[in-house]
Amino acid sequence: MQESGLRFLVIRLSSIGDIVHALPAVAALGETFPRAEIDWVVEQKHAKLVEGNPFIRRVIQLDTLGWRRRLDSWATIREILGGLKVLRETSYDAAIDFQTLWKSAVIARLSRSRERLGFAAYWMREPGAEVLYTEQVAPRHRRHVIEQNLALVERLGAHAGQWQFPLPSHPEDDQNVEQRLIAIGARKFIIINPGGGWAAKRWPPENYAELIRRLPEELDWPVLLTGSPQEEGLIQSILAQAGTSRACYFPSTVSQYIALARRARLFVGGDTGPLHLAAAVGTPVVGIYGPTDPARNGPFAAEDIALWNQSRVNHTRRGGGTVFIMGIPVDSVLSAIHERLARAHE
Repeated sequence: MQESGLRFLVIRLSSIGDIVHALPAVAALGETFPRAEIDWVVEQKHAKLVEGNPFIRRVIQLDTLGWRRRLDSWATIREILGGLKVLRETSYDAAIDFQTLWKSAVIARLSRSRERLGFAAYWMREPGAEVLYTEQVAPRHRRHVIEQNLALVERLGAHAGQWQFPLPSHPEDDQNVEQRLIAIGARKFIIINPGGGWAAKRWPPENYAELIRRLPEELDWPVLLTGSPQEEGLIQSILAQAGTSRACYFPSTVSQYIALARRARLFVGGDTGPLHLAAAVGTPVVGIYGPTDPARNGPFAAEDIALWNQSRVNHTRRGGGTVFIMGIPVDSVLSAIHERLARAHE
């Protein structure tokens, strides 16, 4: 593509981890075409993750999750029409759909974009939506989702060097986190994030409690449990079972969590947004995986460790039931923690 006057529309609405996994592809696009204008369509609730991104000209916020719950409201109809108007203000050379859903493909189709790129059917989360693209990309022989995302922008001529994750950094968040860490005496600390989008992606709470109790004495570091406000009950239950003063709940906003992760010595948890944020800022990671494949969704630093039980349970939100990740004993996680910390000091 000729760079002069290029305009690109990036579509990655959610969720936290998926947005993180799209960042290197967008950075590659911006690095290859530094004079291009790149706009990003994102869910309103996740907009802070891409605001201030040096490669993004404009963040277009939509509330598709909220609209779905109140489609019978005239206010919702006005919001949808307003979002469509903003979406069509610019004539784009290409729309790149990283989301692989019908709604994201429709957004690409509704935009004033000359080309619309997305994945071929095999790589779509909702096959059939690919008919709305002008070009379908098959990222064969690419395991990790970051590499698959890069295949989309490479079709436009982008070239990726070192992966870049330009996540937000705000002085007020750094100050907030630093002051709170000083107050609890946490100069060195471990993050444990026991939550997840649904039960099948979570290690059992009692395992986390035992892990906290058995963390070796030589690692006399505070353990900070993180999670969303909806997960506070789960976290408090784990703390009660652990019965130790070395662990506490550390509530935070997403941007505060990023500041926290940048300071952590280690992250332990499952396949969820906080793990991917920690990996993106270079925090050593021990991941606990069940139904999702760490080769595709896992931490990507060569030194990081992902334990995987290759579960066959239905890992989608619609799977139902409360089936935790089984078959990964606490001893295995403790061994992985020792090994990952040793690698960090090599």
